[in-house]
This record gives sequence, C-alpha cells and structure tokens, in this order.
Amino acid sequence: MTGQWHPDPEGRFEHRWWDGQNWTDQVSHQGQVLQVPMGAPPPEPARAQAPAAPVGDGFSGITGDLVDGRYGEKEAKPIGNQNNKLLRVRLGEPFMARQGSMVAYQGNVDFAFEGGGASKFIKKAFTGEGLPLMRCQGQGDVFLADRSFDVHLLNLNNSGLSISGKNVLAFSSSLDWNIERVKGASMVTGGLFNTTLRGTGWVALTTDGPPVVLNAAEAPTFADTNAVVAWSANLQTQLKTSFKAGALIGRGSGEAVQVAFHGQGFVIVQPSEGITLPTAQ
Repeated sequence: MTGQWHPDPEGRFEHRWWDGQNWTDQVSHQGQVLQVPMGAPPPEPARAQAPAAPVGDGFSGITGDLVDGRYGEKEAKPIGNQNNKLLRVRLGEPFMARQGSMVAYQGNVDFAFEGGGASKFIKKAFTGEGLPLMRCQGQGDVFLADRSFDVHLLNLNNSGLSISGKNVLAFSSSLDWNIERVKGASMVTGGLFNTTLRGTGWVALTTDGPPVVLNAAEAPTFADTNAVVAWSANLQTQLKTSFKAGALIGRGSGEAVQVAFHGQGFVIVQPSEGITLPTAQ
C-alpha cells in the first residue's frame, strides 16, 4: 500500500502522512506542510515581522554642523542670548517686544497689540518716535531678532535707560515706558525724542554692529544723533549744532547735530548712522 494523506489521528492538524505502515512527522494544515512528530506540541504560527523602530532621535540619519548640537537651543537661562543676533525668552511673566521681531516660538504663546494707551499713541503720532509693540504671554519659548542686528541684554535695578525707539527689541512688562523729549532738545533744534524705560526688569536692545560704551563722567561726551543707541536716563543732555563742521562729521551736507552728555552714566554708540536715504535730484 502506497503512502497517502489521512485526517490527522491526533486531530490537531487537517492531515498527516501515512507511509503505508506508520504515521510520519509530515502534517498538512491550511495549505502548509510542516514537520511535527506525533505527540509534539504544534509549532508557533508565523508572525509578520514588525517594521524596525527608528533608532535615535529626530536627527537620526542626518549629520552636519547644523545638527551636531552647537546650534541647539540654549536653555541655561530663562532670558538670554541664543547667539549674538538672537534673543531667547522663556515665558513666565508677559513681556513686550517689537512687532514683527518674533522669528520662532515653541509652546502655547499669544501675541497681542500693545498700544500703551491714548497718551502714548498721540506721542507716537506727534513725535515720530516709532515703537510698535506687541505683548507676549502664555507658556513656551520665544525667539526674537531684528534685521540681523546684534542683540544685547541689560538688567535694570530701580534705574532708567533712554533708548532710541528703533533700537528697542524687547523688555519686561514690569518696566514703565514712555516717549520723552530729550532734555536740551527743543522743537526748533530738532525735537529729538526717545523711549525711556524705568524700574526693575530686563531690556534687550539692538545695535548695527559692535557698539562702544562711553563713560560720560570721564570727559565731555558727544555722539551723532543717528549713531547713539541709549544712555543712562540720569545723564544731562543737550543738542549741539555745528554748521562749520557739517561737511566733515555726520552725514549732513551743511549742518551736523550731536548730543552732548554730562554727569554720571554711560552712553552706547553703534558703528552705524542708520540707512542712508537717496538724495532727490
């Protein structure tokens, strides 16, 4: 008698091979032929292999100086420079920032227009001291920059700082701010206005290049009105107009105006007089 398939006598499989004299190890089940001795436990069913989980983090498979860690987020301080052109603020208390200065943020952050009230709105319109602000609040990290200018962080302790509005990047909401006329600058001599911050808190300002900080107590100190960034609010100021030197200093073509500083304090001056506008022909 030749061998053939018969129903498995153990009932565990569909068929088992009978060689004519004995039951063999060959079984047939659901179209598969297996080797299972009589009395042995059935084999484990074949399982589909799950795709391998990615190894490492979100940078896996990518190399280069941009992802080697040197440009990673710096979290040592709640408020500090990410680099010399980028400020990082971890939100606790709300803070003020120049509108349009946010370049990135992480978390749940809300940005709202900050007008400062009717009196400051009128001062902005009347003086031209532009300081468009937004209030940043919520939870997360906010990154701020302005035209790739250098960013500098100062802490005020019951003190004051007079800053050109175009150089203000951000400041803590604990500081009082106002638009004030520079002392000694009448409307006739130019009507120079600045933004003054007073109280205790932090302020981030920008400079177009590495600045110089001058101690006004050491000697009479003068700065071009377009190059001066900020100064101690307690300094005495006066505008100095020079017609004779107009063709030699500053960008004027017949008149040069400088701010004179006197007293105990410092003056921050940037190595730039701002954007030069083309002369109408």
